[in-house]
Amino acid sequence: MTFGELELSDDVELADWILPRLGNHSGAVNRTVPAGYQAYARICHPATDSDGEVVSWPEVAAVTGGHAHPLMQWHALIGSRYPVNATSAVWPGGNPERGHLVPEVLAVLSGVLGQHTTTPSRCAFCLWDGWGWLHANTLTMNPLWSAPAAPTPGTHAAPPTSADPPEPSRARQPGPVSTPHPVHPYLDRDGPRVRLPGRDYVLLTGPVQAATNVGWWVDPTWFQAQSPNLFWPTDRAWCVATEIDFDSTLVAGTRTLIDALLNEPTLDAWPVHPDDYIAADGDHVNPVP
Repeated sequence: MTFGELELSDDVELADWILPRLGNHSGAVNRTVPAGYQAYARICHPATDSDGEVVSWPEVAAVTGGHAHPLMQWHALIGSRYPVNATSAVWPGGNPERGHLVPEVLAVLSGVLGQHTTTPSRCAFCLWDGWGWLHANTLTMNPLWSAPAAPTPGTHAAPPTSADPPEPSRARQPGPVSTPHPVHPYLDRDGPRVRLPGRDYVLLTGPVQAATNVGWWVDPTWFQAQSPNLFWPTDRAWCVATEIDFDSTLVAGTRTLIDALLNEPTLDAWPVHPDDYIAADGDHVNPVP
């Protein structure tokens, strides 16, 4: 069964290579993405300032007086003692999203990733099976930017009509107008799952650019994107993980790929090592109140 560029797959053995390469220490980079790659990067999810403008973590640090570094933790950076739903007197803006890399940034990441694999058209995507909407009659594989006047994720827009000209997005040019394809009638709640420590995943396959295509319709005019929680190409040239409890995304790959990510100005990317500790209490530079 296919949905846009993605296909729901029962071939969960595609992920069998990952578990033997995961580390044993909770909170370590290689507990989330596999060990054995040349280099690793951490991409911090964007935050928003008090005006709703997207800002990077170093920009936030300039406001809060915190210190930006590869293992920084958001709550420590803004001077909050609470890792979840952090609030701070010195940061009036919004927090970065956990478990989700916004599509504008994900599209840039996917574009770079596609240049560093021999199989960009053949990738595996894992979605955490615990997302509530995944089991409702709303899951779509409709390209996020395919509909005319596509709404920004999390906002409303007027319903498109066939007469509306397609509008470009910041991420990529829109494709042809398509209709949402609900997956629920075909998603077996007891079907095969990719099973990794503490997480079960639904598996999909498709091209790397389809990473931005997953989400659900909150209502007929509001599409809410959800980034894959884990994905990699058939040649395993790299692996990307957006753990549901993390406000950053981890990438493992060649040194050339990681250097490209570190030099991409759109990405708030930092070099990390596979055994680096990035749990909530892992920031030893910014003091927590």
